[in-house]
Amino acid sequence: MTILAVDDEKLALASIMEQIKQVLPDADVMGFRKPSEALAAVQEHPCEIAFLDIEMKEMDGITLAKRIKRLHPLTNIIFTTGYSEYSGEAFALHASGYLMKPIFPEMIREELDNLRHPVELKSGKKIQAKTFGNFEVYLNGEPISFHYSKTKELFAYLIDREGAVCTNKELMSVLWESDEPHLSYIQKIRKDLQTVLEEAGCADVFVNKWGGCAVNADQIDCDYYDWIAGKVQAINAYRGEYMSQYSWAEITHGSLEYAARKNEEKADK
Repeated sequence: MTILAVDDEKLALASIMEQIKQVLPDADVMGFRKPSEALAAVQEHPCEIAFLDIEMKEMDGITLAKRIKRLHPLTNIIFTTGYSEYSGEAFALHASGYLMKPIFPEMIREELDNLRHPVELKSGKKIQAKTFGNFEVYLNGEPISFHYSKTKELFAYLIDREGAVCTNKELMSVLWESDEPHLSYIQKIRKDLQTVLEEAGCADVFVNKWGGCAVNADQIDCDYYDWIAGKVQAINAYRGEYMSQYSWAEITHGSLEYAARKNEEKADK
């Protein structure tokens, strides 16, 4: 992803670029002190997001934003300024955000979670779990292969539990839907999951406990977790399906459906 940052103050430009990199370390951030140079760069290399200072000598940020939008209408414009009086003009331009200086990473993160034109944002986390629809899991964008189907299902259930430690007894009851003893098998697939994650360089994702296990939810990029956090992209991504291949997922699916109906009712009022 390409991000543009424009500010004619040297220290201010360095600061905003540093904050952006903290939030999106994998992004290609282009920084310019001259709006004309920024505009020329955008003509050659379109950007998904542009952070623009408003009060600049050569060309003000409002004018620059209009010219960028003429070239690339779907560019998300986020104004950065020390003045509140330009908010009306920003609103008229359908800007994606308006940040008052000084700017901190959490402010940028909030704007990125609510972009007018959503884009794929890399979180920096290696493991990506897709729960809306069928459950799938990826390592840096590539599907992860498990030796057993139950290993994948175990990982899905642990993700559904959001980092809570699950006992072997609970896992046997859920994964086999019976009271028959499967202790040796659950130990086998637990070991398999641990091995797969270790080989992927993600050993810290799996939490091994005596008589149970969990996942480190903070290390997983997951649409369901983003939905819980209220991120607009995740809320819009939900289409009425959650881990569809697993019957035990119906409990969480019911909660998602209930919340979706409530949101629709609010929107209708």
